[in-house]
Amino acid sequence: MGEALTGAGKRIAAGRKAVSRTPGLVSMVRRTILRRGLAAPGDLILAACSGGADSTALLHVLHDLRTEFSFRLAVAHFDHGLRASSGRDARFVHELAASFGLPFHYEKKDVRAAARKHGWNLEEAGRRLRYDFLCRAAVETGAARIATGHTLDDQAETVLMRILRGSGPRGLAGIAPIREGLIIRPLIEARRKEIEAFLRARKIVPCEDETNRDPAFLRNDVRRRLVPYLERNYEPAVAEKLGRMAEILEAEDRFLEAHVRRILPGLVQGESAEARLNADALAFLPTGLSRRCIRAFIEDRKGDLLRVSFDDVENVRTLREGKTAVLPGGIRLIREGAWIRRAAGRRPGQRTAKGFRRRWDGTVPLAVVETGAVFTARRFRGGALSKFPFDDARRVFLDAGRLVFPLIVRSPRAGDRYRPVGSPGRRKINEMLRGRGVPVSERGLRTVFESGGEIAWVEGLPAAEAFRIGPSTRRVLRIEKDVS
Repeated sequence: MGEALTGAGKRIAAGRKAVSRTPGLVSMVRRTILRRGLAAPGDLILAACSGGADSTALLHVLHDLRTEFSFRLAVAHFDHGLRASSGRDARFVHELAASFGLPFHYEKKDVRAAARKHGWNLEEAGRRLRYDFLCRAAVETGAARIATGHTLDDQAETVLMRILRGSGPRGLAGIAPIREGLIIRPLIEARRKEIEAFLRARKIVPCEDETNRDPAFLRNDVRRRLVPYLERNYEPAVAEKLGRMAEILEAEDRFLEAHVRRILPGLVQGESAEARLNADALAFLPTGLSRRCIRAFIEDRKGDLLRVSFDDVENVRTLREGKTAVLPGGIRLIREGAWIRRAAGRRPGQRTAKGFRRRWDGTVPLAVVETGAVFTARRFRGGALSKFPFDDARRVFLDAGRLVFPLIVRSPRAGDRYRPVGSPGRRKINEMLRGRGVPVSERGLRTVFESGGEIAWVEGLPAAEAFRIGPSTRRVLRIEKDVS
């Protein structure tokens, strides 16, 4: 990047003499900056410049307006390493920055290798690495804004591609004029033909990226065939109309997103990986709002919404008890009772349910290594019920005279059922645990105590009616789970 200025510098100098003859684009960007609040006095704006027509025009216009708006400029160039001519582009941008006396920041990465490593397509890999570089450069330089060269044509093409993809309001909002308070698009209201006229008037010859002519990329096909077809046969101002639609939807999406962020804390318990979403509460919301809450929940867990489709959101919204929805990126969400939570693998120290079966006479403590639980038993004389502190979660009191020893201590089985104290009939263990809010992942860790082939107690549930203590009970067996 240390070469002396060559033809690019001469063209730049000659182009400055033509500024007064080409006020159109400068005036348009001035209006956009004012209307959208894209810059403030004292800001350092990092202009992302590829060397192509749009970003080259952007840098010239921002340089023209820097004094009027009292902002400072720096230039950044990212080399994707995909073309043999990329070095030429980097030199061009470096010379342009030097001719303006602006700081220049440069990085080159192997985008193709990154795409292979992470399973991204080339476009996604390039975008991720480029923005990663730009954000790092902004932090290092103290830049308040990063300016990119997206135009009204880019906006129209993006909206059309998202229509073809079946996007919702957020997707159809297209390219935001300002994103996350950092990325700004000063050319978003300018047509490409206006940019080309600006460059011709200033006798500026930008670099050309030959991949922009490759029909293998959908955007190029939309740009070269679909947009011209719509302009000729349906609406000459199709780009302006699509840009207006995107602006309307972008404002409405911001409003709805702010509303979702206000109500979401009331639907979520816990934080980070432990957070869970109240599916029962979601069911009372309007469908559109429910979907937005789910998208926000996914975004908070995943970090973004890349490749998350309408079907993904619907799969989560309609999850049934015990079912799992698998999202892009390997995120798994499971429905447990009224809650939806992340189930992306085991947490450190977390146990998984394994089948077990023991014989136990209650004379010594019983360690169930499969679940980590330890149980002890103690016998008492019968008496008034008020003497016994019942606690289904960790202890039970049974009529020892009705028990057959040794007890069988085992893991739950599908279809297990018994009649708990006070119930008119037999009930499924799984349904009772669900009713008590026990997650699916923990139900297999509960311990079942059998006597003579009948269930006497299930950890966390009431004793069986057949073994309850009463006035005629002479001997009582207490089984207690060690919680130390």
